[in-house]
Amino acid sequence: MSPVYFRLANDEDMQEKIDELKATIKFQLKKVMCLNVAIGNVDMDKQEIIVNTQLAANFLASLLKKQWQNIGQMYIKSTMGPSFQIYF
Repeated sequence: MSPVYFRLANDEDMQEKIDELKATIKFQLKKVMCLNVAIGNVDMDKQEIIVNTQLAANFLASLLKKQWQNIGQMYIKSTMGPSFQIYF
């Protein structure tokens, strides 16, 4: 993973900026058929995970040329549990 550089203004809180960067996800679209993204953790409630899932899916679709037409299937999976298809 390459290092991330950012500038901190005089009036910005450093810990707040660090937390913001930790919560940022990065999509790297290459010639792969599968893409994995973390959208939540055990400390989040159900509504926060739903919102993160919607935001991540819509952002991914916005990066593609044909938007949702380029997405075949989408699953959500927990670390230890089964996967559930949320888009097909």
